Amino acid sequence: MSEFLLLGFSEEPELQALIFGLFLSMYLITVFGNLLIILVIASDSHLHTPMYFFLVNLSFADICFTSTTVPKMLWNIQTQSQVITYASCITQMYFFIIFSGLDIYLLAVMAYDRFVAICQPLHYTVIMNPQLCALLVLASWITSVLHSLLQTSMVLRLSFCTEVEIPHFFSMLLGGAPLAGVLYSYSKIVSCIHRILSAEGKFKAFSTCASHLSAVSLFYCTGLGVYLSSAVTQSSHASAVASVMYTVITPMLNPFIYSLRNRDIKRVLMRFSGMTAIKGPVVLGLKNFP
Repeated sequence: MSEFLLLGFSEEPELQALIFGLFLSMYLITVFGNLLIILVIASDSHLHTPMYFFLVNLSFADICFTSTTVPKMLWNIQTQSQVITYASCITQMYFFIIFSGLDIYLLAVMAYDRFVAICQPLHYTVIMNPQLCALLVLASWITSVLHSLLQTSMVLRLSFCTEVEIPHFFSMLLGGAPLAGVLYSYSKIVSCIHRILSAEGKFKAFSTCASHLSAVSLFYCTGLGVYLSSAVTQSSHASAVASVMYTVITPMLNPFIYSLRNRDIKRVLMRFSGMTAIKGPVVLGLKNFP
């Protein structure tokens, strides 16, 4: 078998331009939004903390995660071709598993970071030292790569029948152990917050993990929705549409979640926008200076 056919969302010609424009817009928002998060954190020394270090890696993983599927789909629509070669299919699956796994492990690591920050605040800087942070990210990468290699090598040993149509817009989860880690961390966080006496203290403690909790809920709920939709309905089109939620929508929304709900990032963004607004009139004035 040398090639497959990715059926995508619709074969109606009049819908192709709409689908192309919609996914191109979402892809650009995802890339530029996550790049902005990376730039903002890198440019401000006050944000060089474990939480934001993990967020930079998550933003990078989200860019790569979306880039494994959407550009190929856009190319297929533009060229009016549904073909994906066997080698390209395996390559796409390999990188998709890597970055989806990396997303899952990073979310678990970030949950542990919030657990330490809330439940052991006095020992936070000692526990979450740079060496441990780098080790956690490195372990996430290594685990994701090894898992992807295992899955891909198993697929390479399979033989395929004459049915070459894939009712999806990409080809290919692990998540049980990281999800258990997330649930354990948040059970401890809830227990710690419950012991805080003042309402203001409870709100402040909860606000430190609200963005991460939103991202985790969005990722796992949309991912679970894909598999539930497959079990409830036999419609491959419904499953493909549901997959958009965690392969495209979630990476696109993460920058908004972490910027709109985070005072530190909003402060840097406002400073950036203020500098841009000031720089514009200054440059214009210099150009008009005789």
